[in-house]
Amino acid sequence: MARSREGLRNLLPQRAAAAEAWSEAQWEEAEEAFIMADCGTETALRLVSEAKKRRHQPPLPALKSVMLEMLARKEADYFPPDKPFVLLMIGVNGTGKTTTIGKLASMWRGEGKRVVIGAADTFRAAAIEQLSVWVERSGAELVRQGHGADPAAVAFDTIGRGVAGGFDVVMIDTAGRVQTDKGLMEELAKVRRVINKALPGAPHEVWQVVDGGTGQNAVAQVEKFRAVAGTTGLVVTKLDGTAKGGVVLQLSDRFRLPVRYIGVGETLEDLMPFDGAAFADTLLPDG
Repeated sequence: MARSREGLRNLLPQRAAAAEAWSEAQWEEAEEAFIMADCGTETALRLVSEAKKRRHQPPLPALKSVMLEMLARKEADYFPPDKPFVLLMIGVNGTGKTTTIGKLASMWRGEGKRVVIGAADTFRAAAIEQLSVWVERSGAELVRQGHGADPAAVAFDTIGRGVAGGFDVVMIDTAGRVQTDKGLMEELAKVRRVINKALPGAPHEVWQVVDGGTGQNAVAQVEKFRAVAGTTGLVVTKLDGTAKGGVVLQLSDRFRLPVRYIGVGETLEDLMPFDGAAFADTLLPDG
C-alpha cells in the first residue's frame, strides 16, 4: 500500500506527523486529506472529530486508535463446526473476484482442506473457462454446466457434491453483476435461497469482492449487494494500484462489515488476511 501511504503523507499538514498537538487549521487539513484518500466525508469527519477529543494522545496515535475502533470486528474463525463451509462469492466484473476465488482455494488447499467450486457465473462462457484455470492450478474440484445454464442449479449441484464428497469448503462463484441490473440481482437472490434449501444454514459467509481503486462506486456496490445477497464480509483488491486506500476504512465503518482479505498484487501470496492494526500503521505515515 505504498501509494496510499505516500498519498496521505503528502496530504497531511506539513510537519504534522511528529507534532504533539495540531492547530484547528491542521485538523481541517487532516479532514481534507482523509476525504481525498477515499475515506468518505462522513467517515473522515468522524475520524477527526473523535481523534481531537483524545487530548492525552498526540494526533497520529489518536487517529490510529480511532481507525481501529471504526474497523468492524470479525470472528477469528468463520468455519462452522460441521463441514462443509459454504462461501458465496459476489461482486461486479473487473474487481478480481475469479482471481480471489483461485487464491482462496490455493490457500485452503495448502492447509490440507478439500475444496469444491461451483461455476455459477453461467452468464459469460469466458468466466467458466477463467475459473477452470484457477481451479486446476489450486488443486480444487469444479462443478460446471454449460453456458447459459441456471446458476441456481449449478449452486444446488455444487452443494450436493460438497456434502456427498465430504469436502471442507464449498465456494460458489456468481456472475459479475452490475448492481443496477434488477434482473441479475434477482437471480443472485435466487441463488442464495437455493443454497439455503440445499443445505439449511448455508451460505455460512457471503463475501463481496470490491476494487479498492473505484472509490464511491465500491460503496454503491456494497450497498446494493448487501441488500440482495446479505453480504457478511469484504475482500478489497488492487490496493497496490491506488493512492486511495482509505476506502477500506470507509466501507468497514459505513457498513460495519469486516474486511476479510486485501489484495495487493497478482501472486497467490498477495491475497492477505486483513490486519486492522497493520492497516492503520501502513496508511498513516510515522514521520
